[in-house]
Amino acid sequence: MITNLTPNSALFLASLDTIQQNLANASEQVSSGKRINNAQDDPDELESLLQLRTDEQQNSQIESNLAEAKAEADTADSALNSASQLMDQAISLATQGANSTTDAAGRQTIAQQIEAIQKQMVDLSQTQVQGRYIFSGDDDASPTYQLDLNTPEGVDMLSDAASTRQVQDPEGSTFAASETASQIFDAPGASVFSALNTLRVALLGNNQAGIENSISALQAANTQVNQSDSFYGNVEDEIQNDNTFASNYDTQLQTEISNIQDADIAQASLELTEGNTQLQAAFEAEGKMPTTSLFNYLG
Repeated sequence: MITNLTPNSALFLASLDTIQQNLANASEQVSSGKRINNAQDDPDELESLLQLRTDEQQNSQIESNLAEAKAEADTADSALNSASQLMDQAISLATQGANSTTDAAGRQTIAQQIEAIQKQMVDLSQTQVQGRYIFSGDDDASPTYQLDLNTPEGVDMLSDAASTRQVQDPEGSTFAASETASQIFDAPGASVFSALNTLRVALLGNNQAGIENSISALQAANTQVNQSDSFYGNVEDEIQNDNTFASNYDTQLQTEISNIQDADIAQASLELTEGNTQLQAAFEAEGKMPTTSLFNYLG
């Protein structure tokens, strides 16, 4: 392409463009606080930066999932503590009812207390967190049991969904964070519901032998509740450790991102000052250049 620019003018414009680009870059770094604001700023570091940001987003999602799991585990732990206390009361009432000095009327009164415990136990099996039934396994939109004193166990099972969900830790491993109501309250040979209802029926029938026999079933059921409570205690410990790891990892990722992305503000400010000085000097120098040409000497 033919141009009317002299070599000196072309050189001036090229230098001017370089200075202005450097000024724009320095200005953007100072205003944004970042050395890399687009892919062109440092193509060699872009892949590493994008991977670090992906890792940061994934870690943030894991922290969110852990927070949700913690809320459920804490609530479950509290519910099972209450369930264990109720079982202790039931065992105490059964022992009282089995005493030969307790008459039929006294056993009727105790039966009413056991019925109240049954209702509370079913309520605990229906524990919710943010509208989810945390002991209902994968079918957490509805409870697993409802009270029905006309059945042998005193409850109706509404669903029997397993709990297959796993929680991911920051290192990529997964762990189970929940048990189902059937595992906790209706385990074979250690059913809370069955033991309580058997005791209630024996009390209503003034069946001293039946009341005595129910005590071992109540104790087995209480052991099962405590084992489930220990399970959630272990889950809480796991989540706490994972949260600590995730928090430290998040700090590490942010540091690595900052090392790549953040600008050296002092250096960028210096470059901004130097660029403005160079720009002013360039214009002053250009203004002093002679403007005469061959035509000035022709008559």
